[in-house]
Amino acid sequence: NCLVLGAGIMPKQVEVRMHESHLEPIEARPRNKCISCFSSLFKNLLLTLTVLGVILGAVSGMLLRYASPIHPDIVMVIAFPGDILMRMLKMLILPLIISSLITGLAGLDAKSSGRLGTRAMVYYMSTTVIAAVLGVILVLAIHPGDPKMKEQLGDGQKHDDVSSLDAFFDLIRNLFPENLVQACFQQIQTVTKKVEKVIEEDVNATTTLEGLLSNATKEPEFIIKKTLQFKSGMNVLGVIGFFIAFGICMGKMGERAKLMLEFFNILNEIVMNLVIMIMWYSPFGICCLICGKIISIDDLEVVARQLGMYMVTVIVGLIIHGAIFLPAIYFAIVRKNPYTFFMGIFQAWITALGTASSAGTLPVTFRCLEENLGIDKRVTRFVLPVGATINMDGTALYEAVAAIFIAQMNNIYLDAGQIVTVSLTATLASVGAASIPSAGLVTMLLILTAVGLPTQDISLLVAVDWLLDRFRTSVNVVGDSYGAGIVYHLSKAELDELDKTCTHKYETVSLTSANPNQWAYPNALSRHHLPHSSPPFRHHLPHSPPGLIPSLSTCWGWI
Repeated sequence: NCLVLGAGIMPKQVEVRMHESHLEPIEARPRNKCISCFSSLFKNLLLTLTVLGVILGAVSGMLLRYASPIHPDIVMVIAFPGDILMRMLKMLILPLIISSLITGLAGLDAKSSGRLGTRAMVYYMSTTVIAAVLGVILVLAIHPGDPKMKEQLGDGQKHDDVSSLDAFFDLIRNLFPENLVQACFQQIQTVTKKVEKVIEEDVNATTTLEGLLSNATKEPEFIIKKTLQFKSGMNVLGVIGFFIAFGICMGKMGERAKLMLEFFNILNEIVMNLVIMIMWYSPFGICCLICGKIISIDDLEVVARQLGMYMVTVIVGLIIHGAIFLPAIYFAIVRKNPYTFFMGIFQAWITALGTASSAGTLPVTFRCLEENLGIDKRVTRFVLPVGATINMDGTALYEAVAAIFIAQMNNIYLDAGQIVTVSLTATLASVGAASIPSAGLVTMLLILTAVGLPTQDISLLVAVDWLLDRFRTSVNVVGDSYGAGIVYHLSKAELDELDKTCTHKYETVSLTSANPNQWAYPNALSRHHLPHSSPPFRHHLPHSPPGLIPSLSTCWGWI
């Protein structure tokens, strides 16, 4: 306390002794729990609406099934908003993959890109093998297949056998597309056809009665002919392979590629803004998508009763892998709470559960990892597009369970060698599975052919694939996200060192300029003020005076 005695007189300080009770902290008023709950829900309004959309869609679909028979046109109207959501998400896949790969790799040198890619591939292959082995163990332990089920379900539709060698060559061909524009909407596939063999007839034999009778009773002979055909669907592998090489080469060009790098940075920002707009529509779209899917299924209760144990085996395996194994791997490497990490990607997980598409969820996964969890954009833009294409943990587990389930249903015994073949083939087939809905059914042909199981029984599993596809897609997205977090943790020191090196080089250039004070910006090179997609100082450089041009050229030459 101060006492002012008069004008122009120094204030006199008076010491006031305070009682200990005055030093006690003021007790905070207990906040209303309802207000706290509502504020938390409002803060995460988009996530709350998405969860409500999933629940409302499932409940509405189950209730409408008990209503009077619904006309197909009404079902189509109910599912129409969900179809629009899927179209909007798929529309952004191509520009998002292109811009994210280029901006992410252009901000890394070749050595750093190689290390990031190696770490990501080791994680992807390890978790996929773990998922396939887990599926084999569960299906052998639970034994959901019963030969009596085959009598109830009947025979499925016959499918052509698929050669493992043809599938492998198709994978390599798609990785190197001959036409980049065509790769945006088509991919190549080997098609096997049986063609009747043309037999040259003997002119003398046809003139006799014996020759005519022999030609009439002779069975036609067929030969197998293989052709390469294009089927609809984006060649994601080819697009990713090309733009990975494009981004690395552009990063080596330095200042000459600065203008193009700015273009792709702006393109990426525009796409992410579009993603935010679509996300506010997604709760309604996901609700309609799930509701329409449940209504359109015939005999849902009968199918669930017949294939119930098969569904339980797959879902239990996916829960164990996604909720125990992947978090355990993350905790063992990063030493942080994996479930806190999962809450940061919950929006992406619930979107994958509703859309059943890893590629369609990719824009949401980018936003969750970069904004909620602070993962470096150079890591997410490189790891996530590749992971959404080749990291299919849920698909590998599902295919391993389905293959052995079909063998059990047909009372076919598989020895140890065939079980190992199923595990390895499921791992490799999941890599080639496109990140689109129900792609696992297509690659299932490859596994069944490899171990000699009947391929017509695949069609028996289609009735429940709509549900299992959503669960395995959500596990795929969670695996991609944990992988990005692990790769970022392992590469963080390297990325920071790369930033320091680039910052030091630019500061050296600034000190050699004609007027250093004019170009000295405090903290101008810190990563806080610049995007993480590339090393500092690569973007938004001021217009340089004539004396600074040689130094900048030298700096870009170092990079």
